[in-house]
Amino acid sequence: MTENPAATKMRANFRRHASGKISQIRNVTENGRESLATAVNHHIDEHSALLNRTFRNSDGQPLYADDRTWVRWPASFGYTSWQTLTSNPVNFLLVFVPVGIAFGATHGNPTVVFILNFLAIIPLASLLSFATVELSVELGQTLGGLMNATFGNAVELIVSIVALKNGEIRIVQASMLGSILSNILLVLGCCFFAGGIKHKEQHFNSTVASTMSSLMAVSTASLIIPATLYAAMGSSKTHDKKTHNILILSHGTSIILLILYALYLFFQLKTHAHLFDEESEPEASGEDGADGEQAERHVLSPPAAGIALVIVTIAVAVCAEYLVNSIDSIVESAHISRTFIGLILLPIVGNAAEHVTAVVVATKNKMDLAIGVAIGSSMQIALLVTPFLVILGWIMGEKMSLQFEIFETVVFFLAVLVTNYLISDGKSNYLEGAMLIGMYIIIALAFYVYPDDNTAEGASTLWSTMSQR
Repeated sequence: MTENPAATKMRANFRRHASGKISQIRNVTENGRESLATAVNHHIDEHSALLNRTFRNSDGQPLYADDRTWVRWPASFGYTSWQTLTSNPVNFLLVFVPVGIAFGATHGNPTVVFILNFLAIIPLASLLSFATVELSVELGQTLGGLMNATFGNAVELIVSIVALKNGEIRIVQASMLGSILSNILLVLGCCFFAGGIKHKEQHFNSTVASTMSSLMAVSTASLIIPATLYAAMGSSKTHDKKTHNILILSHGTSIILLILYALYLFFQLKTHAHLFDEESEPEASGEDGADGEQAERHVLSPPAAGIALVIVTIAVAVCAEYLVNSIDSIVESAHISRTFIGLILLPIVGNAAEHVTAVVVATKNKMDLAIGVAIGSSMQIALLVTPFLVILGWIMGEKMSLQFEIFETVVFFLAVLVTNYLISDGKSNYLEGAMLIGMYIIIALAFYVYPDDNTAEGASTLWSTMSQR
């Protein structure tokens, strides 16, 4: 049988290349400059890039740049898909997406459905974040900022909308508060700790961090005021009347918070953009090959990124639907409170991609970016997502308000207070990171034993008793 000429040429080239390398290794070892093992390892390292080398045509062009349409389109789709799927280590969990949807559609065991869809949303959050960054690169600074603000917390928003549609107000409130706590304590703490292990002390823009922390303090006040007002009204009014008053306060406060967030975007992107540009200039010039790294990360065109956003958003919505619907069963079977699920477990899903990204950039000593990811995401939840959900609940006829439980409000206040203290000096180390992580674990343990039946009525009774004394 006649052999393929291409195969014959490939075999000849391989033999010639192997013979040359063997002779080179012998010469090196005979001269005593390095051992045989060292020479072999050097050869392996030199050619390990073959694993990542793109397929090329006879003209030396990559197949995704081939002039033939029937070759270029499939190759381009495969290359782009591979680059997208390998953009984050957590994407290996994508295998749980079809499995979780299949179990949910066939009404499988609720606990299994919850676990599978819980794991499935983690890589979907990563892909959503990746597509958002790719799309924002082509839109410029202003529109890019708006895109990141809109889709940065899309997973939490989708899960909360599904829960709000099902009347799970406690899940929505706990998820919002848990996302904030997860970002400012767990994510930021891991950034400080991981970066502090590699670098003795790290520095970041204290002015930008102070602006973000001030806005977080305002958002804290927006939660404290409704909770204390409800408790202060005591038994002087009926429950329905107090709820009606709290809803009026929540609706007005939410509108003000949305206006404040819009002003912050204008402050960041227009009037005081130089404050935020200072943090990116050193990063652009401080490392060799930064431009090449950025170009390597940009693999999706705007249409492809838009299509990816739509597909991933639909997948997140489907998985979130099955996840929320299985909460009741897992609460009964695992004896876990709804508050713990919403405040601890669900934020882990939404913040997984941000967590990995923030820790990676912190180890590279890019603390301004890490601060922006951790505190910036928390600020988006507090000033954008939570007020939006209150307004959406108003439109849907759901009694979604900013009145959180007294215990939750106090925990939120203490978390913001500690975070503001630690970032006020513009420096960080591993000990500060350990403090934040330790505080998050303490809060998680507290909410693990926190019962769901603790309502604001108990806080109102406590307030009345203290007033009488």
